[in-house]
Amino acid sequence: IFFIPLLAMCIYGDASAFFNEFAFCNSSSFNGVIKIFSIVRNEQKELNISPVHKLDKPFKTATFGMGCFWGAESLYGGTKGIIRTTVGYAGGVKDGPTYRNLGDHTEVLEIDFDPEVISFQELLKLFWNNHEYGLTTPIKRQYMSLILYHDDDQKKFAEESKKEEQIKRAPETITTEIRAKSTFYPAEDYHQKYRLQGHRDLCETLNLNSKLLQTSYVATKLNGYLSGIGGLEQFKAEVDSMGLTPTQKEYCNYYVEKNEGQGLYC
Repeated sequence: IFFIPLLAMCIYGDASAFFNEFAFCNSSSFNGVIKIFSIVRNEQKELNISPVHKLDKPFKTATFGMGCFWGAESLYGGTKGIIRTTVGYAGGVKDGPTYRNLGDHTEVLEIDFDPEVISFQELLKLFWNNHEYGLTTPIKRQYMSLILYHDDDQKKFAEESKKEEQIKRAPETITTEIRAKSTFYPAEDYHQKYRLQGHRDLCETLNLNSKLLQTSYVATKLNGYLSGIGGLEQFKAEVDSMGLTPTQKEYCNYYVEKNEGQGLYC
């Protein structure tokens, strides 16, 4: 993605007016374009701003299997109180599973959350209401509905909520399995923050490497918001915690507003 021609900036006077007019045309549309990379680098230097990859807050961890993990990662990333998300494989016994050789594992999402902002019970509500393949249709293990609890409280809340959901969905039978947390294997880099990685120039300015794709706070949040999760007002309320420059904010504002309400997809 290329944007912000110098001429247009002179004519329009600010980035947002240009964004609305040209809707991020790519570099083949006109001459004289410059990359977001160079603009943001100058802003980072002049304003002493850098992306916030680590948020120093106490957290707890939840692990869910909800079908394809791309959509689930965006869903939770755009939710207030979520600090980190990582997609991966768990639930089986095979050592070193990969996407092409999962064995008996399931695609899952590992979520680090701030319990002062969002509770495990609230995470469960999102879990029950956002399965790609539904809750009552048996499907292959890769995409099965799965809760891997990390402590006795999570086990209790998961089992109680499953009973409540079963009553709502009778006579169909919920297929969700509830088991103790097992070894979590992070998925390949191209699966991590999948929606965010579609914004290649933005990712460059976030200095994302293989490790940060799994652990970055700002990457977690933008992977959700840029997909349309959370909405523009919530994004504006959280964006100052992410360490973005004015140009990065303008870029993100455009896509958050454009994609708001589109729903999850894989």
